[in-house]
Amino acid sequence: MAKVLCVLYPDPVDGHPKTYARDSLPALTGYPGGQTLPTPSAIDFTPGELLGSVSGELGLRAYLEGLGHELVVLSDKDGTEFERHLVDAEIVISQPFWPAYLTAERLAAAPNLKLALTAGIGSDHVDLDAAITHGVTVAEVTFCNSISVAEHVVMSILALVRNYLPAHQIVRDGGWNIADAVARSYDLEGMEVGTIAAGRIGLAVLRRLAPFGVRLHYTDRHRLPASVEAELGLTFHESTQAMVPNLDVVTINAPLHPETQELFGDDLLATMRRGAYLINTARGLIVDRDAIVRALESGQLAGYAGDVWYPQPAPADHPWRTMPHHGMTPHISGSSLSAQARYAAGTREILESYFGKTPIRDEYLIVDGGHLAGVGAHSYSVTT
Repeated sequence: MAKVLCVLYPDPVDGHPKTYARDSLPALTGYPGGQTLPTPSAIDFTPGELLGSVSGELGLRAYLEGLGHELVVLSDKDGTEFERHLVDAEIVISQPFWPAYLTAERLAAAPNLKLALTAGIGSDHVDLDAAITHGVTVAEVTFCNSISVAEHVVMSILALVRNYLPAHQIVRDGGWNIADAVARSYDLEGMEVGTIAAGRIGLAVLRRLAPFGVRLHYTDRHRLPASVEAELGLTFHESTQAMVPNLDVVTINAPLHPETQELFGDDLLATMRRGAYLINTARGLIVDRDAIVRALESGQLAGYAGDVWYPQPAPADHPWRTMPHHGMTPHISGSSLSAQARYAAGTREILESYFGKTPIRDEYLIVDGGHLAGVGAHSYSVTT
């Protein structure tokens, strides 16, 4: 019998939903580029339900208990309950937006741990060096919510550039202050827009922005094919530092690793065009928290939006909650009900492979066999 420890975000304030705004989800046949959707043998949930919170349990209880395994579901990601159960857990499942931080110390205190599974994409809440040292396999449901995040990026860009959030608040407050609403509103058309990294999310952002009549740029350690550059009219830059001075809008779509941590600090922000917009749906630690506040207060940045913070959940006094000209949300970009159906199904697929002793899909692997593997070898770097 395996102990599976699952750390999910709390249920809605008014309890788990009994009804939903829509009755079904659109049927998708695959991901862009040809990767197949998750293929578990079965699912024990209805797509479109809230699965990522405690009561949703990712739809896993019947499956796991039917095999004789123990499932423990918590929302206490940093407290004593998590650490108490971790010491004898064989599998830990968490989300990148409600992460159970698997530090080197916690991994050392979990001798039975064999699999750290991210229900979503992004596994930087796991110390990958320590996972390699302890022989822990790290996996995630690659591509399950990449398009969800890309849509959130486009929404955030438009919300900032068009000054949507303050204008909406004027209506909610009973006003009709048109001059106030448009005093910071611009057209996106004609702007220079670039992405830091052009993987699944970054490329999806570029494709969705192309019809807006913008000039598109990107930087990535892996250059895109010439055919894609020509199709979208992309300008490639060798580095972030070379690219951002040329842009009106910058969107960060890179994983967090030693090369990207606190990449956007005072020095890099000072090289950006005054009045540029910065969108970060990647990881909060890719930017310097206080440097972002200073850049907004000085006017160097016209706006900052995204939904990633550090730590998560963000404390009530986090300065990003009250800084000017922001469009922050809690980490929701990859957790739409549509995405939850995919990452719950993918989580079950990975578990079926693990318990069935069959290979986990290569595109799901981050660490395996004591080294970076699969998508992890393409996207991450470690010090070991």
